[in-house]
Amino acid sequence: MAFRTMMLAGSMLALMAGSALAAGTHPVTGEPLADNQSFTYRVLDEFPSIDPGLIQDVSGSDVARNLFEGLLNQDSEGNIVPGVAESYDVSDDGLTYTFHLRNNAKWSDGKPVTAGDFVYAWRRVADPATASEYQWYMGLMALVNVDEVMAGDLPTDQLGVVALDDHTLEVHLNEALPYFAQMVAHTTTYPVPAWAIEEWGDAWAQPGHMVSNGAYVLSERVPQEKIVMTRNAEYWDNDNTIIDTVTALIINDENAALTRYLAGELDRTDIPAGQYPSLHEQYPDQATSVPNLCTYYFNVNLTDSGNPALQDVRVREALALAVDRDVLVNNVLAGGQVPAFSLTHWAIAGWQVPEADYVGWTQAERDARAQELMAEAGYGADNPLSVEFIYNTSESHQSIAVAVGQMWKQKLGVTMTLSNMEWETFLDQRANMDYELARAGWCADYNEPSSFLDIMQSQSGYNDSKYNSPEYDALLADARTAEDPMPDYEAAEALLMRDFPVIPLYFYAEVFMLNDDIKGWPYDNAQQNWYARDFYRVAD
Repeated sequence: MAFRTMMLAGSMLALMAGSALAAGTHPVTGEPLADNQSFTYRVLDEFPSIDPGLIQDVSGSDVARNLFEGLLNQDSEGNIVPGVAESYDVSDDGLTYTFHLRNNAKWSDGKPVTAGDFVYAWRRVADPATASEYQWYMGLMALVNVDEVMAGDLPTDQLGVVALDDHTLEVHLNEALPYFAQMVAHTTTYPVPAWAIEEWGDAWAQPGHMVSNGAYVLSERVPQEKIVMTRNAEYWDNDNTIIDTVTALIINDENAALTRYLAGELDRTDIPAGQYPSLHEQYPDQATSVPNLCTYYFNVNLTDSGNPALQDVRVREALALAVDRDVLVNNVLAGGQVPAFSLTHWAIAGWQVPEADYVGWTQAERDARAQELMAEAGYGADNPLSVEFIYNTSESHQSIAVAVGQMWKQKLGVTMTLSNMEWETFLDQRANMDYELARAGWCADYNEPSSFLDIMQSQSGYNDSKYNSPEYDALLADARTAEDPMPDYEAAEALLMRDFPVIPLYFYAEVFMLNDDIKGWPYDNAQQNWYARDFYRVAD
């Protein structure tokens, strides 16, 4: 598959950009541009990392997507488009990908971006010594020898990625993955500068030390306060970049963030739970709700460190059935979210959610069955159940937890104790299985069912419930080589809907306020992956 036609179009745009921008108009639309070309947005928590190889959250990926560039990018509709790679070829058996890198890609220090930079980055993530939370993603990519490298049984130079020369990267797979090209648009696969990491160690991701190859460079970072990114003059497409400064402000209070947005301090912020209808009526050109390939759910600790009652599938099913998802999405959230009974998002390409009897029941029928299950498990007025729930600090997360806790108390007599904590502490506590129930959300890394289902595989680094089902693992293994993997995917999801290692609550909508001076937001990208280099601010 090649992108050469698209590259020619980009070159033509570059020729006309300089004069148009100098005249203060957008080179394509002709809209008048504001003198102030900045974009400021709000994030909920401090970033655990902005190192592409160590990022584990959506907010960190948003930053990395602006500081760095991978082999391929996404356009405003989520389609794969050129990044550092101008084109790529796939062998007839689907096991070898050859990426042809552009010769004008540079790092922010002026050094050329080479195929060797990708080799270094991929080996670094797969290396167990790096302790990357996203190491498992390299395993999903089915690179030759990846499992042995990740286990420490083979050196990293045996990983199936080779630099044939500075501008040709060859990738060898164990099995053909029709969605592989989508996977290399993910931030985990981005290149990183070996020389900066070797010089600065963990401090390489700080202002003054970080060398990056994206449209922006890191110019300021104040922990718990903000990250500021400014134009990268060495970026190969800098002539077509319009936004000069991107600032991420860390604001933990959603209502405080909304107040600051309305005061003009922010260009984008999330809408607090329940406020979308009124804000959309008042600000129809700014209040937005679009589907997002993410699922909100509760993790259940299935290990010996968890609540013994939750090891009983009848209890887990009862808790799941007693949640009135319509109340959550219509009354608590009210932002276009969709009730979820499955982990895999309904809008994933080619996906059909498996049928389960309880999905078609009325809520009254679910409640009645939940009460029966609790009685069968030995819990009731004479033996009430208490559970503990942890979540990262957020008014929306708290609203959901309170609502679910009230449902469980009223219907099942279950008492839920809530514990909120700072984001990094929450991630550590959940990963260390120091919890009973925990808030969770998963967003697709690529638009294919395995992006959801793989996190519940027994060896997945993000299987935070520690679900262990040989039958489930076998289905996912079979799906990787099946001509049509969908039957295996649906059977695997059906097991999750039977065993309840997680309790799905709703499918996300991206619900936010966006300054109507800012243009270029990718509303039609189902993953809501955005690149500030595609934005511009129009004059009032």
